[in-house]
Amino acid sequence: MEVKKTGMTISYLKTTFLLAALTALFAGIGYLIGGGTGLVIAFAVALAMNAYSWWNSDKMVLRMNDAAPIDETDAPELYGLVATLAKNAGLPMPKVYLIHTEQPNAFATGRDPEHGVVAVTAGLLRMLDKEELAGVIAHELAHIKNRDTLIMTVTATIAGAISMLANFALLFGGRGRDNPLGLIGTLLMMILAPLAAMLVQMAISRTREYAADREGAMIAGNPLWLARALERMSSAAAAIPNERAEAHPETAHLYIVNPLTGQGFDNLFSTHPNTENRIAALLRLAEEAGIAADDGASFRSASGPWGRGGPWGR
Repeated sequence: MEVKKTGMTISYLKTTFLLAALTALFAGIGYLIGGGTGLVIAFAVALAMNAYSWWNSDKMVLRMNDAAPIDETDAPELYGLVATLAKNAGLPMPKVYLIHTEQPNAFATGRDPEHGVVAVTAGLLRMLDKEELAGVIAHELAHIKNRDTLIMTVTATIAGAISMLANFALLFGGRGRDNPLGLIGTLLMMILAPLAAMLVQMAISRTREYAADREGAMIAGNPLWLARALERMSSAAAAIPNERAEAHPETAHLYIVNPLTGQGFDNLFSTHPNTENRIAALLRLAEEAGIAADDGASFRSASGPWGRGGPWGR
């Protein structure tokens, strides 16, 4: 138990450091655009953005991904599964949202467990069996339990703002008297700043995803359920576009698997750890728990727990 607490402390310290690095990068771009005045303004904007994200993170992400709320009447089996797993995790019942895309995927949002949201895609409900779906939902509940949802949304907000500010610098910062680097330096900053933000996003996301895989496996009760789901989802997500995620790639790291198909330059926002490594870690966890892998049959249902057409039918 003490080792686990130490690991969690190190993980949160690392995340805090990386968030501070993102904020410092944002403020640094402000300095390069407008010197000391630009630094102060950018830092104030970063603080305001963080405060806004604290109160509105769930609404922003859900709106960006065109997610619609559903209740027990719309999908009783899904709602019941979320309720059972939330109880297992010691969490209040989160709100449940549906994203109308055939890509199998899911994410969680909300500033704390009392405002938690689990969003799943229609494709996820159609593709996975109930055990695999339980593994995915448990993973998202782990994000809520560990308060990753706020951290990852704030990260997305700042990273997106860094990209916009870097482009803004090209138009207005290159010739300014307060800009210490001049036009060439501004051009380099426009290229390097978003890349640096992407790397920080990647580090935060990978740290949180591995932790949520492990915690989610404990909530669901079987690491193999999530392992099977990840295997199926990752291959399908690479082939089935998610138009809303493609339009807002800065939110891609919130999803359980990369929602970007790689058809455009925006796939640089891919921040997910390698799926094979995640599955391998889950298999090791199952072995430690004495849970035997299924004999060769990874998937038990081709049409999901509600049959063809999902919980709403056709």
